[in-house]
Amino acid sequence: MKTVTELARQFKVSADSIRHYSKLGLLKPQRNAQNAYRLYDGQQEQRLRFVLSAKKLGFSLKDIEQILATATTGDTPCPLVRQLIENRIATIRAEMAEAQKLMTRMEAALASWCELPDHIPSGASICHLIENSEQLSQPIDSKSSSRA
Repeated sequence: MKTVTELARQFKVSADSIRHYSKLGLLKPQRNAQNAYRLYDGQQEQRLRFVLSAKKLGFSLKDIEQILATATTGDTPCPLVRQLIENRIATIRAEMAEAQKLMTRMEAALASWCELPDHIPSGASICHLIENSEQLSQPIDSKSSSRA
């Protein structure tokens, strides 16, 4: 049986992380009757190893909780794991597409700013580079363009 500190040291995570995982129910420690310390057996070490591996694959703690709950019932969590990772991949792809669009807008703005002079802020302007590049940063929206 290991204490929070010993388990944390073994897995190179913070003691607060171990406590947090325990609070969420991802780990289920026993309590020392004499001092109320949390104690973790080999099965909990295995669960922690699983939690950390799942986190490295991008699963959220909520996802991990679902996976563990499914496994605890005796059902295979593999279909759930596949579905969760497919959803996460789709989300990341969408985020990457948005990041690519942002980078394109930023590169266009920077290219248009290269030859522009610097201006000192005035009551009407803070930074003319940003203020004059609204057309670069506005998303294309069919509703707003049809109103114009």
